[in-house]
Amino acid sequence: MLAAGSDMAAPSAALRQRRAAAGDGAPEAPERAVAGPAGSRVGPPPPGTFWLTRIVLLRSIALLYFVAFLVAYHQNKQLIGEKGLLPCKLYLQNVKKYFKGKINLDALSYAPTIIWFLDWSDMDSTLDYLSLFGLATSAFVLITGCANMVLMSVLWVLYLSLVNVGQIWYSFGWESQLLETGFLGIFLCPLWTLSRLPRHTPPSSIIIWGFRWLIFRIMLGAGLIKIRGDRCWRELTCMDYHYETQPVPNPIAYFMHRSPWWFHQFETLVNHFIELLVPFFLFLGRRMCIVHGLLQILFQVLLIISGNLSFLNWLTIVPSIACFDDVSLGFLFSSRRGGVKERVAQMQLKEAAREQLPLGCYVRKVVNISFGLLIAYLSIPVVLNLLNSRQVMNTSFNPLRIVNTYGAFGSITKERTEVVLQGTSSLDPNDPAAVWEEYDFKCKPGDLKRRPCFITPYHYRLDWLMWFAAFQTYEQNEWIIHLAGKLLAQEEETLSLMATNPFAGRAPPRWIRGEHFKYKFSRPGGKHASEGRWWIRKRIGPYFPPVNLQGLKKFYEDRNWPYPVRD
Repeated sequence: MLAAGSDMAAPSAALRQRRAAAGDGAPEAPERAVAGPAGSRVGPPPPGTFWLTRIVLLRSIALLYFVAFLVAYHQNKQLIGEKGLLPCKLYLQNVKKYFKGKINLDALSYAPTIIWFLDWSDMDSTLDYLSLFGLATSAFVLITGCANMVLMSVLWVLYLSLVNVGQIWYSFGWESQLLETGFLGIFLCPLWTLSRLPRHTPPSSIIIWGFRWLIFRIMLGAGLIKIRGDRCWRELTCMDYHYETQPVPNPIAYFMHRSPWWFHQFETLVNHFIELLVPFFLFLGRRMCIVHGLLQILFQVLLIISGNLSFLNWLTIVPSIACFDDVSLGFLFSSRRGGVKERVAQMQLKEAAREQLPLGCYVRKVVNISFGLLIAYLSIPVVLNLLNSRQVMNTSFNPLRIVNTYGAFGSITKERTEVVLQGTSSLDPNDPAAVWEEYDFKCKPGDLKRRPCFITPYHYRLDWLMWFAAFQTYEQNEWIIHLAGKLLAQEEETLSLMATNPFAGRAPPRWIRGEHFKYKFSRPGGKHASEGRWWIRKRIGPYFPPVNLQGLKKFYEDRNWPYPVRD
C-alpha cells in the first residue's frame, strides 16, 4: 500500500448539525435526542451508535461483492471453465483423487466449495450460475441497503466457493480480505428481518470492533512487511521505482514516476506513518478513531488514483467506515421528516424507555460474544505472525479464511519486464524473413503507443498474472503455454481475454512464441513521448521458444488438459 497522504481537517459532526439546524430556522439541535410533543422534530442520534454506519458498511460490502462477481462472470469460463487455462473440474478431480476418491471432510476442508455438490457435466454453466446469483444478491443489498444473515451468508459461501477452485487466479490477498470482510458483515445483520433499521437489532460493538481489528491488522501488517523486507523501504527510495514497476500502471502513475526524489522520499515517510503509527489511533478514543478513519480512507483514495490494484484499496476502505458512528456519518443521509436519521433517533428513545428486552435480544448478545471469542481465538496465529521477524503476508491459517494475515509490496521490483506473445503464419519460425505479429492484453503494457488503462476496481486476472510470469520462467507458469495453444487454435473464449487478435479474419497463426522485454516509461515531453509513446522497451531475449499445436499435443495430454480445437 503506497502513496502520499495529506493533513485533513473537518468540522465536528455536532457543529455540522448545528449549522444545518440554523439553516432551517430551527433552534440549535441538542447533542442527544430528547422526547418532545407529538409532531415535534426529533434530534439526531447520540454519539456511539452505529445504525447508519451499518447501512453504509453493508452497501459498501455489497458493492465489492458485486465487482468481484462481475469479474468472475466475465472471466471464470476462460480461466477455470471447461476449456479454461486451469480447469477447476480437473483441480477438484485431483483433490478428490488425493483423498482416495471420496468427497469427505478432508476434501471439504482442503477445498471448501459448494461445487463439490453441484453438476460437473457443464462446469461453465455452474460457474455462471454462481456468479449471476452473487451479482443479483449483492445488487439487492447495494440498492436497498437491506440485508439479513441469510443473504450475507449466501454471498460469502458463493465467493468462498469460487475462490477455493480459482487456483492461482484467486491466490491474492484481496480474495481473503473480501471473505473476512464479508464474514464480519454477516453478523452486522438480523437473522431474517429485511430492513435498513431492524428493530431490537442494534449493531453490536463487538462486530464494529471486529472491523476495526481488521483494518488494524491490514495496515500494520503492510507496514511491518515493508520495514522487514526490501531495504529500499528503509532507505526511502522504493517510490523511485513503484509507479513504473507496479503490476498494472495507470496514466497518473506515468507522471507520478517523474516526481523529484525528495517527493518520493516524502511519500515513503507518509506511507510508514499511515501504516505503522496511525493504526494505533483506533485505541485512543472516539475522536482519534475518526481521525484514523479519515486518514486511512484518504490514503486508499490516493492509491486508487495512482494505480490499478484490483479492488484492494476500495475493499480496504470498508473496515475504516467502522471508525465513524451515526453522528459522523449523518451527513450522508437526508434530514427530512420521517427519514432514516429521524427514525434512528426515535428507535433510540423507544429502546431507552423499554424496561425489558425481548428474548431474541439476549440470544443475539450470546451470538455476538461467541463471535468475538472466535475472532480472538483465530487471531492468535495472526498476531504471532505480526510479531515474527519472518512475517508472511496474505496467508490464511484456516480453510474458511475468516481471520488472515495481510501485506503488500514487501519487495519492490527495480526494473519492469514484460512477456510479449507473438504469432506468425510462416512455415519456419526460424526463418529471418518470418513476420511476427503481437497480441495485446486488455490492460498490461504491450503496444508502446497505447495509453495505460484506468480500470480499478475492475480487475483483469490474466494481465495481473502476466506481470508475475515476467520475472519468473515459463516452467513455473505452465498455463502460459496453455494460453499459447489456445491462441494457436483461435479459441473465441480465450481471445475474449485479449485486447487484440492480429490474426482476426484470417487463418490462425502457425507458431506462437514469447519474447522477454524490459519496459520503461518514456519521459513526458521527451522525444519518445512526442512520438506518442508512453513506453520504451529493449529486448532481453526469448521467454519461451516457438510452439505449434501439433508439438503441444503431448504437453496437453500429460496434464489432462483439453486439446485446443480451432473454432
